Amino acid sequence: MGERKKRIAVLISGRGSNMKALVEASRADDYPAEIVLVISNKPDAAGLEFARSRNITAVAIDAKAYQGRAAQENAIHQALVDHNIELICLAGFMRILTEDFVAKWPGKILNIHPSLLPKYPGLNTHQRALDAGDKKHGCTVHIVTGELDAGPIVAQAEVPVLPDDNAESLTARVLIEEHKLYPKALKMVAGE
Repeated sequence: MGERKKRIAVLISGRGSNMKALVEASRADDYPAEIVLVISNKPDAAGLEFARSRNITAVAIDAKAYQGRAAQENAIHQALVDHNIELICLAGFMRILTEDFVAKWPGKILNIHPSLLPKYPGLNTHQRALDAGDKKHGCTVHIVTGELDAGPIVAQAEVPVLPDDNAESLTARVLIEEHKLYPKALKMVAGE
């Protein structure tokens, strides 16, 4: 048995396809990270059931159950502390974390974003790339800072934009790359 694996939490809002890719990668003996906690801001997120099926603690911390964003983020922070989390991976977590939350985990939060940052921070990245006539598009894993999608880049993967692409076809091709890139990027960061 090698070094102790770092304890990872994954924050999701939906089906958790990138979380699934991280869980599968982390099963390898030589992978430096273990997914021990999945948190969703949506109680009906399909990814919670997947995590439970893999014996991973999975909890919903629904914004509607808290008086304001700070209260919800405090609950998330407490769950992370209670599980001795060392790194956090955002995987389709559709809430922007406040600067106060990010400051509690400096350099410890990774995000996967569906564009080649610094291009197209925020939403609707695939349509924006098509509208701009870009010849290439892709995804980025970056360290989360207080500024949206602006933290240091860990890794990127490119896909060509094809002449007959629409937002759906481009999304599907980028997602395939996301599922490869995120486990590689987490391995790099967790292995440091």
